[in-house]
Amino acid sequence: MIFAYNKQNVGDTLMVIVKNDENKENSVERKGAVARVQTTDGTTVAWNFFHVSEYLTIHGNGQIELTEKEIDVLNEQLKLAGFEERLVADLSPKFVVGYVKSCVDHPDSDHLHITETEIDGGETLQIVCGAPNIEAGQKVVVAKPGAMMPDGQIIWPGSLRGVESFGMICSAKELHLPNAPEKRGILVLEEDAKTGEKFEVGK
Repeated sequence: MIFAYNKQNVGDTLMVIVKNDENKENSVERKGAVARVQTTDGTTVAWNFFHVSEYLTIHGNGQIELTEKEIDVLNEQLKLAGFEERLVADLSPKFVVGYVKSCVDHPDSDHLHITETEIDGGETLQIVCGAPNIEAGQKVVVAKPGAMMPDGQIIWPGSLRGVESFGMICSAKELHLPNAPEKRGILVLEEDAKTGEKFEVGK
């Protein structure tokens, strides 16, 4: 679940993206100051909460983090508007330090690599990466599924040349870090970076 807010360009509207939306035939159901975006089969893919600053104080721009109490406030707004669905809190960080446990060449590409990257507590993600400097043993920054990159791109599970990929290993440029090099390549962290620790994007 992704919470996004951009008052300057969108207005005082909190956007909540629930699922990857590949269906172009969506419809919108609005009740009061809440709108539900749904597919033709009735699956909810997103919510819009209009005039959100009337009941929440939001800090930040782009992807934002909400507390469990703030999500409870949004669920109360859904109830007041007459919607039966509720948001389920996911408070896990979306950008974390990862450890590349293995890295092998993609069987159907001359530049892609298939990694097994540990992110937290033994959880490992298969991530396909095209960076020329990726290799096993590195500490890296992983954008997990559900992350929104600084440029607005949303990371979802996908497939590259027939191999499933669950996240993205990021470059400094993609993370909009100061003085990021123009040369292609992922950001390699110091060896003492703690696997699973939250990485602050843009800092």
